[in-house]
Amino acid sequence: MRIGGLLLTGGESRRLGFAKHEVRVHGERLADRSARVLAHACDPVREVGPGVTDLVAVREDPPGSGPLAALHAGADALRIDGHDGPVILLAVDLPFVDERLLGWLAAHPASGSVVPRVAGAAQSVCARFAPSALMTASELVAAGVRSMHALLDEIEITYVDEADWGVACDARAFTDIDTPQDLAALEQQRRQ
Repeated sequence: MRIGGLLLTGGESRRLGFAKHEVRVHGERLADRSARVLAHACDPVREVGPGVTDLVAVREDPPGSGPLAALHAGADALRIDGHDGPVILLAVDLPFVDERLLGWLAAHPASGSVVPRVAGAAQSVCARFAPSALMTASELVAAGVRSMHALLDEIEITYVDEADWGVACDARAFTDIDTPQDLAALEQQRRQ
């Protein structure tokens, strides 16, 4: 089964103060790193955002309207291109997500959507969504809904906790970069 990939790069980064996709990890922009690791596990892969990677880019409508609208726009673009299978959704601001975690998500045996949880919190922007969930996302967006939580409330999900995803990564993989403090913590971790 082919797994599509969607890289979200369209967030406004208001709290960080500059575009998250420009953060560098070991000299590589997060946008480029995220595109590379997603393409390692998925095919086809699209960027949902302003086109800051070498991936084919699409935009949610209106731009910056959040991950649910981005999931809908990206899944719609993949569907138009002939992909009707599941997709992995990945936010660009997760600097520790790697090929091993995404490969594990892609290969997970559940037939439906697979969403990791960290300390009980769903990680919906590093998750695999089934075709039925993508249809529900489209319906929610058409109804004016913008919350990923609304999607999670509506679809069948296999939640996976550390006992499951821990074979592929540690909890650090789900650490995101939202604020200058998060960026400082990332710099500190890289020095250790």
